Amino acid sequence: MATRKKRPFPGLFTITAKGKAYHYAWRNGPRIFAEYGTPDFAREFAEARSPESNLDRGKFGAWVALYKASPSKRGRGRAYRELADATRRNWDPLLDEVQRYFGALPVRLFDRPSIKKDIRHWRDKWAGTPRMADLAKQVLSRVCSFMVSEGVLSSNPCEGIESLYENDRSEIIWSDADLDALCAAASPEVALAARLASLTGLRQGDLLRLSWSRVNDLAIELKTGKSRGRRSAVIPMYGELRALLASIPKRASTVLTNTYGRPWKSGFGASWQAALDRAGLGERDLHFHDLRGTAATKFYRAGFTSREIADILGWSQENVERLLDMYVRRDDLLRDRIARLERFEDENRKIGSKT
Repeated sequence: MATRKKRPFPGLFTITAKGKAYHYAWRNGPRIFAEYGTPDFAREFAEARSPESNLDRGKFGAWVALYKASPSKRGRGRAYRELADATRRNWDPLLDEVQRYFGALPVRLFDRPSIKKDIRHWRDKWAGTPRMADLAKQVLSRVCSFMVSEGVLSSNPCEGIESLYENDRSEIIWSDADLDALCAAASPEVALAARLASLTGLRQGDLLRLSWSRVNDLAIELKTGKSRGRRSAVIPMYGELRALLASIPKRASTVLTNTYGRPWKSGFGASWQAALDRAGLGERDLHFHDLRGTAATKFYRAGFTSREIADILGWSQENVERLLDMYVRRDDLLRDRIARLERFEDENRKIGSKT
């Protein structure tokens, strides 16, 4: 007895235009952007056909759910699934808070200026921890940006709402003495991580997973975790970096290892903080990621443009420009002004001696 072959994507609606097929979850339904037949296509189709597709999109809570299910590579800004795993772990509880507080409100209220007052009131639940308050606002802002990109809101109501945490990190930089003090107080494994960060500009997560296979004679080449693999860092193998790498014993597949000679899986943060405290740097608010400025400064002093530095470190040019303004250019400007003042004083002294 003949059996009817089961369709792989029941309900899928496909149209062809100019030789290209366009797939939709159903007629007049959302488009499936992934390549047909791939696992990404199957996942995106299942998400579109899930009960979430029947949410009341007139309520804000529906858009929180839709943002969390937003597929990647849609060309409409950074989707939730494109965020780093650690970022999603931090954001998930706050998205739940957004859902609980704002979920029942009609979407139309978020296009009214008065909603800013409600957003400030909600954010101020964390007024005692300003960083958390600003992170909560950032998470809400990302949902609203998603809604703007989907044509639901005309503007993001979080824009223009001031941040609670104010910290000018241009005054908080790692000096050579700071780095030496840390390395003297830290275990050899933590000290190596700090030295390597200062020479490469890699983020902590990328450094801890850096494998020897990513190190070659000319460069360290690594797809960055923060970009979900969309950007690559290509750090030239210059003398100081080459010497440091040559001093590191190859005890595992990764360059950096813990005290047991194994790749870091956990515990680095606690070891890092303990080293800061032993070095007397715990009150300085020095962060691991501030070491990135040391590498960027080195490349800038060597004559690299901000575009070249961005290519080397796998950052955006905007981030490089901001970091250079924070750590380097202000000092250059001050040195130039000091030199001009000293020349002026020398000239006055010469004039005075003649008269």
